[in-house]
Amino acid sequence: MVSNDELNVPQEDLVQAWQQTLPQRLTVGDKAQVTADGADPRGLRVHIETAGHQMMEFDFAVRYVDSREIDIQVVDVERDGQTIDERADIPQQLIADYRRHLHETAQALHHFTHS
Repeated sequence: MVSNDELNVPQEDLVQAWQQTLPQRLTVGDKAQVTADGADPRGLRVHIETAGHQMMEFDFAVRYVDSREIDIQVVDVERDGQTIDERADIPQQLIADYRRHLHETAQALHHFTHS
């Protein structure tokens, strides 16, 4: 039996929808790239580069728990190409902002993911 809460969207379509929707949720100047998680058909990899002088990059693993809910894990945080401790204040503030933007993107795509 197929549940309405089960994610039934092909991963390629999900990547494309996220790639179109996420940039609209980010701060002007931030750049995002969304790719399929090769190890998880319900997963996406999101790479975000901050605008301005921060020169920080964030990698997130986004996994659909069901057709509406996502789980977000921080994979890596870099400044000037070097991995940094994401527990510092500025990275933590940016991570919180980006988590919110990722959740907003998932909400904006409910019509697409929840059948």
